[in-house]
Amino acid sequence: MTESIGGHLRRTELAPPVRIVHLGLGAFSRSHSAWYTEHASDAHEWGIAAYTGSSVELAQALEAQDGLYTLVTRSVSGDEAEVIGSIVRAEPGGNLPALLTDLAAPGTAIVTLTITEAGYRADRHGELDLSDPLVAADRETLSAVSLNSALGATTMRTALGRLVLGLEARRRAGGGPIAIVSCDNLPDNGGLLRACVLGFAAANFETHEWCEANVSFVSSSVDRITPAISSDELAAFRDRFHDRAPVVTEPFADWVLSGAFPAGRPRWETAGARFTDELEPWEARKLWMLNGAHTILASLGPFYGHADVAQAIADPVCREAVEAFWDEAGRHLPEDLDLPQYRTSLLERFSNPRIVHLLSQISLDATTKVRLRIAPVATLERSAYRSAEASALAIAAWLATEPPEQGSVALRDRVHRVSAALASDDPFLELVEGALNGLLAVASV
Repeated sequence: MTESIGGHLRRTELAPPVRIVHLGLGAFSRSHSAWYTEHASDAHEWGIAAYTGSSVELAQALEAQDGLYTLVTRSVSGDEAEVIGSIVRAEPGGNLPALLTDLAAPGTAIVTLTITEAGYRADRHGELDLSDPLVAADRETLSAVSLNSALGATTMRTALGRLVLGLEARRRAGGGPIAIVSCDNLPDNGGLLRACVLGFAAANFETHEWCEANVSFVSSSVDRITPAISSDELAAFRDRFHDRAPVVTEPFADWVLSGAFPAGRPRWETAGARFTDELEPWEARKLWMLNGAHTILASLGPFYGHADVAQAIADPVCREAVEAFWDEAGRHLPEDLDLPQYRTSLLERFSNPRIVHLLSQISLDATTKVRLRIAPVATLERSAYRSAEASALAIAAWLATEPPEQGSVALRDRVHRVSAALASDDPFLELVEGALNGLLAVASV
């Protein structure tokens, strides 16, 4: 299927046709959704046109090797390498004309997204944040789109703004129904995606009406640890595999999806994916237990001198904090999710010293992550008249590491907000609705 030509991976067989468009091309999408597509029994029918967020370099590196890349699966015992060929074209996120063409094509059946939590531009109520200047600019552009306007000459500043413009292009071209799949670590990510896409589309009546009738929003729970590769290892892989865009991942992979695919989909179940009408329990298990533990380790680990997940989970203090939080989360998950086995597998995965998952990488956008991964468990525990002590510790660790907000002179400004929350009728609700102002941090002392 491949060979090295001029120091690059190159295809020796015809690539599959583009039927999937991916937004947010990075390491995780290549270890997860692209891997599942590669291993589906009908992979020869499903090629991916993938768009980066902002990186031109990654798109150029993949284009130079026909979209091919090496996936290195790293276990305690060693590495296994395979070439993944499901991405047939890689484009920088700013190539709007190409994106519009791909989204309008009748053969395109699916859009997948890994644009991170921040990419949805949502407010804390799960709706499109209309106060966001970039959202406002893109909605204004969409509202000005006329029947005869050239969409490719339009400037869109957000990922979902570009997506909605592409859906307008599909409407004009008669491209037919399409499924959009969120692969980001968010509760009810398909529902959030729907709210934000339709929030953008509402700026143009015809676009909104078409999206309501023709777009399916699929929720999914994704799980595969994919750490960043160091520059030294990247250079070594370049020499070893003739690959400028390799990815390292763990052996474990999980994908659970819920929703309709009106134009068809790959047989991802043959690669191990699961389809369900009840995604919420699977989603909560992963979001609270894996991602929640990561957030705890990213906040608590640096206090004890740890730089990565394997180091932090080996520390009894950090591990006890994680296990205590799992106890709280597990009280609110169904028993048929096999939680004891999942906890055991998580400890094994976290302890793999050959997967160097940096805490500094996990700590990015920590406020959003704490609100989504820790606060729901705390809310449920308090609603059950329990102390939520483990959740409080997690929030306290976050509060201690989070820098003061812009315009704040010191941490005492947060303490003032804590005092205001304590004086309210429902201080815990004030805490959660106020995007975690530190009440539990004080309550846990």
